[in-house]
Amino acid sequence: MLYPPKHRSVIHMDLDTFFVSVECLRDNRLKGKPLIIGGSGDRGVVAACSYESRHFGIYSGMPMRLARQLCPDAIIISGDMDAYSKYSRSITEIIAEASPVFEKSSIDEFYIDVTGMDRFFGCYKWGSWLRKRIIHESGLPISMGLSINKLVSKVATGESKPNGQRHILEGQEKIFLDPLPIRKIPMVGEKTGQFLMEMGIKTVHTLRLMPIEMLQAAFGKNGTELWKRANGIDHSPVVPHSEQKSISTEMTFESDTIDVKMMKSVITAMVEKIAFQLRKEQKLTSCIAVKIRYSNFENVSMQRKIAYTSSDRTLIYQALELFDKLYTKRLLIRLVGVRFSGLVHGNYQITLFDDTISDINLHSAMDRMKVKYGPKSVIRAVTLDTSSRIRMNQNLFKG
Repeated sequence: MLYPPKHRSVIHMDLDTFFVSVECLRDNRLKGKPLIIGGSGDRGVVAACSYESRHFGIYSGMPMRLARQLCPDAIIISGDMDAYSKYSRSITEIIAEASPVFEKSSIDEFYIDVTGMDRFFGCYKWGSWLRKRIIHESGLPISMGLSINKLVSKVATGESKPNGQRHILEGQEKIFLDPLPIRKIPMVGEKTGQFLMEMGIKTVHTLRLMPIEMLQAAFGKNGTELWKRANGIDHSPVVPHSEQKSISTEMTFESDTIDVKMMKSVITAMVEKIAFQLRKEQKLTSCIAVKIRYSNFENVSMQRKIAYTSSDRTLIYQALELFDKLYTKRLLIRLVGVRFSGLVHGNYQITLFDDTISDINLHSAMDRMKVKYGPKSVIRAVTLDTSSRIRMNQNLFKG
């Protein structure tokens, strides 16, 4: 690193109510209305909501039936992940063209390392210019924070919403963070926040003054991280977007085969396994590739850009469709493989448009069992007999 941490300059940018903003851009009549995006049935879930609908107490993850009761006049639409992914990629291209080093941390969130740029343009002035360019070229609102690290910049962005910007000068980090509620600190979720409240800790200032040993006793290793964040300490680097890794797996059959049904069950098992790995790492993929190796060692592959997802159902469907298009020679096959790339941080909530509460609860319960008892503890019936017929070679998150 050319500069010690205290001399860093990091910009954080976050698109405001991204899904809602895209829908309002596509249909101007939705602006200023209580808008909800998610499953349309009573068993559906709110995936995203406008600021106007939040005034009624609606939030992401709320059952749609309850959201309807809170705001009967709300406009409900199912959402279009293909459109959201398209806008996300176009904004990524704008940032990539202008930025020295940037990290795409989610579908609608970016970090930019502008360390040293103040000697030429002024970091805040340059960030303001880029933000205005994004708004002008995309038509979407975006907020920005600038500070010496990723943590403080992210919080500053949150405090500048909607469609604003804020610069926290070096040395002012604690002054900025101190009066904020503890839930404003990234990693302080509902359970941690409630526990801290029961301890009498309501603001970041109070958390900052807590002895680190007490926090370690209460939260283990996370106690140290909590103390660091309350003090505005974050040395994590901006990870260049081009270095985002992929996740892949290959399976070599014990004997060459033309059993299409068996190969599809193998692909299903592979996708299920690495999709779980995606969710465990809190990542989403935007590109899926399928590879086959014939008995003569000829390799062929095909890939497809998809909307950001980590959903088993979506990825299995895409993988099997690619396999059908790829396997045309009807020769014996020696190996099949699946690869996810174009990874960004995100979680399963992004697929709420199609899922019901029971679907989401089922998938969450299955993932919890896999975390506790291992990836093979819960599998699809169609893949039951694949493990005894294949040999797996995994290359997880190998760039």
